[in-house]
Amino acid sequence: MVRKHIRINQKKLSENTSWGILSYNNFLSSNKYPYFLYLISVLLHSIFPSILLSLLVGKGPQVGMANKGPSYGMSRVVQDKIDKKYDAEVEELLVQWIVAQCGSGVGKPEAGKLGFQDWLKDGCVLSELINSLHKDNKPIKKIASSSMAFKQMEQISQFLTAAESFGVIKTDMFQTVDLWEGKDLAAVQRTLMSLGSVAVTKDDGNYHGDPNWFFKKAQENRREFTDDQLKAGKGVIGLQMGSNKGASQTGMSYGATRQIQ
Repeated sequence: MVRKHIRINQKKLSENTSWGILSYNNFLSSNKYPYFLYLISVLLHSIFPSILLSLLVGKGPQVGMANKGPSYGMSRVVQDKIDKKYDAEVEELLVQWIVAQCGSGVGKPEAGKLGFQDWLKDGCVLSELINSLHKDNKPIKKIASSSMAFKQMEQISQFLTAAESFGVIKTDMFQTVDLWEGKDLAAVQRTLMSLGSVAVTKDDGNYHGDPNWFFKKAQENRREFTDDQLKAGKGVIGLQMGSNKGASQTGMSYGATRQIQ
């Protein structure tokens, strides 16, 4: 057992709970821990002793942004409801549009939610998509695939900024963790559907694909009135105030009036 090869100085531990003193003799008596590992631990335990000790015991923390355990209780119920919002038909439509818009170079994902997430997770496909909707002055100047988490999240953030500038409203935007950690892929679908609708509505020649895939957003219908029309409108009684042009009692008779003496 590992515990046989590690001794913690209780007195020192009471003074500072983050300090753990590893026994040199126990290290030498064990075949599991070579001498150089002990030297490294002595050099580094003043910097992060609690992490080093926990790793040696075999119960070290999982380092990583997305290494999270399963949800339980209410968190699990909420996550299940979010997952149910994901639409496989919308996924198929979006894949068709992105390939038609960007070309076959972006590839195709495996069917299913996980495949869709892996396809978009590094942000490169999304960046190619938003750039393809601009003829000149591409919003994202550099698109580089990377295995580093912060680089991928930075690429997704650039797409979100460019999509908002393109016309996607804030309420339709997903958060970076919704895609990168797979928290809410339905929100990712909503953003891409809104982006397609804006592209179809603009009708500037940069949209590629079937226009019927997305609905057109409502357009502004500004009207101009002359001064005479505005003055005439002031004399019109609004219907919410009632009307003076309805039926009246004019010409109606209710019989002879009563004579009072």
